[in-house]
Amino acid sequence: MGLFDSHSHLNDEKFNNDRDIIIKQIHESGVTNFITAGYSIQSSKDAVDISNKYEFIYATVGVSPNDIPQTEGELWKQLVKIKELANKNKKVVAIGEIGLDYYWNTDNKELQKKAFIEQIKIANELNLPIVIHTRDAIMDTIQILKENNVENKGVFHCCPQNKELIKEGLKLGFYISFAGPITFKNSKNASEIINLVPNDRILIETDSPYLSPEPFRGTRNTPINVRYIAQKIADCKGLTLKEVEEITMSNTKKILKI
Repeated sequence: MGLFDSHSHLNDEKFNNDRDIIIKQIHESGVTNFITAGYSIQSSKDAVDISNKYEFIYATVGVSPNDIPQTEGELWKQLVKIKELANKNKKVVAIGEIGLDYYWNTDNKELQKKAFIEQIKIANELNLPIVIHTRDAIMDTIQILKENNVENKGVFHCCPQNKELIKEGLKLGFYISFAGPITFKNSKNASEIINLVPNDRILIETDSPYLSPEPFRGTRNTPINVRYIAQKIADCKGLTLKEVEEITMSNTKKILKI
């Protein structure tokens, strides 16, 4: 069966010197599929290029809240490009990562909301799910999702370990994806949070090259390490690693229509 890393960034510059070597190592390690996620125009183009080069890699395209331009006019131009990228490339399986981030950016909240809503519309037009980034913006994120129907639902990527967010996200029909932070030694509520998510709604990811799981915290992350997230979930849910592989593979393919 193999593992499916539902969110990584092999388009990141940290892989510029050894990308093809790393991708070969990833596939040989038992990670049979992974997503390369876009977050800006250039990173989305790069994600598509990588996915078109390898049969087992898929892409998402979008403008994240940390990458939106300074003006509304420039934002609309970028969203036209995102729509074109998604529409022209069969390996694009979602619009994302998109959403709200009030940790890094607090002076453009209204523009973040507009970017989020407009990209939900693009996803609906193209019959695609969305991949959501939310940080320190839980209430506004949920409100937008309640007020703007997401026809094909989607995934809370690297989901914050917040009970209310997960409960509301599940009620709205979304999937929950966990990354390295659930393995951190200071993650006291990981087991409780993981067990809030039913088996048919849980995904795994690395968000590489960031957020390396224990025991590799602080080093460059790759999708090879997704097995540590899977093992943590297995331990918390009383499942075998093989069962988590099968569950998360099936869930990822289902929500992304692969």
